[in-house]
This record gives sequence, structure tokens and C-alpha cells, in this order.
Amino acid sequence: MSKCPLFLQSLSRVRVLALWLLAGVALPAFAQTPLLGAGLPPAVAEALKRAQVPATALSALVVSVAPDAHERLRYQAGVPVNPASVMKLVTTYAALDMLGADFTWNTRFYTDGAVDNGVLRGNLYVRGGGDPKLVLERIHEAYAALQAKGVRLILGDMVLDHSAFEVPHTDPGAFDGEALRPYNASPDALLVNFKSVILTFQPDMANGVARVISEPPLAGLAIDATVPLSRTACGDWRSAVLARFDDPNAIRFEGRYPQNCGELKWPVAYQQPTSYAARAMEGLWRASGGAITGIVRDGTMPAEVQLLHEARSLPLSEVIVDVNRWSNNVMAQQVFLTLGQLAVPQTATPMLTVMAPGSAADRLVPSRPARFEHSREVVTDWWKRTFGRRVPAPLLENGSGLSRDERITPEGLAALLRHAARHPQSAQFVQSLSVAGVSGTGAKLGQGSNRAARGNAFVKTGTLRDVTGIAGYVNAANGAQYVVVGFVNHPNAPAARPALDALLAWTAALPD
Repeated sequence: MSKCPLFLQSLSRVRVLALWLLAGVALPAFAQTPLLGAGLPPAVAEALKRAQVPATALSALVVSVAPDAHERLRYQAGVPVNPASVMKLVTTYAALDMLGADFTWNTRFYTDGAVDNGVLRGNLYVRGGGDPKLVLERIHEAYAALQAKGVRLILGDMVLDHSAFEVPHTDPGAFDGEALRPYNASPDALLVNFKSVILTFQPDMANGVARVISEPPLAGLAIDATVPLSRTACGDWRSAVLARFDDPNAIRFEGRYPQNCGELKWPVAYQQPTSYAARAMEGLWRASGGAITGIVRDGTMPAEVQLLHEARSLPLSEVIVDVNRWSNNVMAQQVFLTLGQLAVPQTATPMLTVMAPGSAADRLVPSRPARFEHSREVVTDWWKRTFGRRVPAPLLENGSGLSRDERITPEGLAALLRHAARHPQSAQFVQSLSVAGVSGTGAKLGQGSNRAARGNAFVKTGTLRDVTGIAGYVNAANGAQYVVVGFVNHPNAPAARPALDALLAWTAALPD
């Protein structure tokens, strides 16, 4: 048995699978073979029974990645299901195919004035380009670059232009009542730090308090600097501090922090998301040593301006790691909306090409605002060009799976995954997935009797209140690679997650 560390073994498997996929050839339609055996694998059926979920709630397909498309398991694979976050595979693969792995977003800084001896005499305009990961470190870098170019004092306003995206206003708590969860943040052309605040609680035993450190600094927001300590068990410590978020200008704590918790962090979505960008951009500008005489406000950039700085995002290949491996909802929606800025091509030929540097950005239509309806149009057209009409297109809403309405069949997802097997950028796609038992949202898979999947399955997971799902690639004991897709749509679906884990393990252990 190899003594190579597990993460190195897993990385090696990813590379081997990616290289194998790159060598694929054109893939035909699935062979319509019957379900092998009398039914589901025994371990899968037993896990469903323990979860009190009927087998009729399961949809599954296990098919070889090889050109012969040999099926090892088919169970209600043509039934449309709610895929939860597994729908992100559609968004990310469509983006890789249409934009290319090296595609980047740009946040641009303009002025209608002039820079003279450290002073910008005029307004500073910040035009968002949809960057999915415009986090604090990258804003600091952009501000440092501006200051290096002589912009230290702004004699005017800082105007934030969000107009590249046209997204309807939504209640962040409408989906599941969790308005303060960062995963419910809405997309934005100028998405600053996911519209979230990180609260860090540090116990100070000598003074009987926990000190509260917040990041980023938000202009006009007062946060209690301390909260009294208690000797209670850590438990539900977030409820114990009795945080109040009802005032957009303050975060207060009326409870106590359990000292046994040690230092903990609490990421929360800011309670007034529409003002977050302005508060954060001003707070960060002042914290960086910059000064401003005017205000920071939302607005639209005028036509007559000059470019001062362009902040380029991480490449798409890195962005989709956060989307697929860690299931970041708002980043998925940012990618999905960006696709809506592409013109629907007139050709019926699928992309399946490596985009030349800059070519994808050149194909975006600046005058076409990013809207969800445009994205649905573009992705549906891409699907039909790529898979023809033999595989029904998915029903999309926002491309993240954070939806009660999105639908796709296991057959459709399997077709996408098998198509990705021959894509020139399949390596980037596979490497964006979590590794069962090792990384991302799949880290808890491959435990106990299901260890055969540990390090051998590269998957996207999905969970909603009444949905659990999984889709990806598995290296089996017989040396073959398989696409595995499984979903449970049922009120007790989360309890049926072990059934999907058992499906991965069963596939990983397949004999010749």
C-alpha cells in the first residue's frame, strides 16, 4: 500500500483522470441498457430505508466515460428533478466552453477630473464588471495602485456604478428565512466582499469580556467592541450573544459569549445590503490612508471620463473552484449573469474550443445588460447547440441551484459530464470539483463502509430542504472511469445523503 500522503494521492488521481478525459473522442448517445440486477445496489436501498425515503424518490445513472457509454445503473434517469447546487455544473461548464478558462472580469476606476500632486480634482468612478470575487485583499491592491498613481485625496465623490447588471431587488430572507446567511447575498456588478461582515470574538478572561473585531471597516456602522463572557457550554453560541441587526447603523450584543468557545468567527450578511458597497468602499479607502471630501454614493458613470486603473479578477478556472468545490451561490450567479452578456450566436455549431486570450471579453456586448432572462436564453441556446434535441435542456432560474424551480434530468447531467470528458479544458473542470473524503463539500463522503469512494470520486454536491444530490466522476477498481449522478427529491431528502455516498462507493468498487 502506498505511503504517499492522501492529498498527494488525490491530486495524482485528479491529474490522471483529467489527462484520460482529454484523450476522449466524440461521444455517442447513451446505450439504452436495462437496470442491472433486480434493482438498486443493496447498500443504496438499505440507506434509503434507514432514512425512511422510498426508492421512488431516487433518480440515478452510472455510465462509463468511455465512448461506448456502457451503463452500469439506470434508475428513473429520465425524470426531471430539482438538482439543488448540482445545477452549478451547468453554469460552470457552459462558462468554460463559451468564455474559456483564462477569462477575467474587470473593475475599472475612472475620473472626470485630473490628478495633481496627490490630489484628484474631480470624482472617482468605480464601474463594476461582475467580478465574482472582489474581496478585501483585491480592493486593497486596487487602492494601493491608485495611490501609487497619485490619487490620495479625492476632491469630489466616489461614485459606484452597478449598471452592468440589471438584477431585480429581492428579499435576502425570502428563500429560506435566513437573511443574515452570506449564501443568500444577491448578485451585483460591483459585488464587494460578498456583502458580508466577519465578526471575530476573542475571549479576554482577565477583563471578563470577549473582544469583537469586525472586517471590513464599514463607514457609519458602529459595532459593540465587547460582549460579557459566560461560563456556559459553547453550544449555540451565536444565539447566546443575542446579536441585534435591526439598525443598519449598528450591530449590538445583548447576551453573553461562552468563554469555553475560545476564538470564533461569525460571517454575517450585512443587514442593509444596498448600502454595503458604499460603506465598505469608503471604509477601506480611509483605512488605506486615502482621504475624500465628498461622499461615496451609487451612480452612473458619464461618457467623458478617463481610465485611471483596471483591476483584473482571478481567472474563471479559479473562480469555478469556489463555485463547484465550495458551492458559492452568489459567485455562481455572477458567472451565470456574465453569460447573459454574450450575444446568442447564429451558428448551430457548438463551441468546444480553447478561447484565445481576450477573445471572450471581446464577445461580451457592453450595451446588453446582464439579466437572468438573457442568461437563460444564452445557456439554453448553448445546450441545444451542444447536445442537440436528444437531451432536454434544463429549466434554469439563476444558475446556482438556490431555487425551488430549477430542473434537470440525471440523463442531462450525465450527458454534460461525458461531454466535458473530451473538452480541451476538462482538466480545469475536473479540478474544480470536491474530492470525496478529502476536500470541499464532499469532504464528509467516503466514510465507514463507503471508503472505496474516498479519494476516487470527484463530485459536486447539492442540498436543499427537500433535495440531496451528487454528480461527478468516479475512478473504479476495474480501472474504468464512470459518470455518477444521483438525486433524492423528498421531504426527508437530507437524511438520505448516505444513500448517495453508498452509490459512489458501489461505483468505485465495480469489478470487471
